[in-house]
Amino acid sequence: MTAPIRVLLFARYAELLGAESVEVTVPAALSVRDLLARVRALPGGSGLPATLLCAVNLRQASLSDPVAPGDEVALLPPLAGG
Repeated sequence: MTAPIRVLLFARYAELLGAESVEVTVPAALSVRDLLARVRALPGGSGLPATLLCAVNLRQASLSDPVAPGDEVALLPPLAGG
């Protein structure tokens, strides 16, 4: 059975992909790294930087962390403070 993973996009990342979120359908669990490869394959996704800050289900995640169908992943751009 396949199920979508919702990927939230913010700021420049939303501009690149033309949406505030995308759904990526996967057949089984995979790593954040593998999910990012699928997002980069979408139209506009090739403009994403090599290194991204990610959160899975509201918790900061590393590239090797697992992502399962039904999870929500956020791609967070660098923040500037002042």
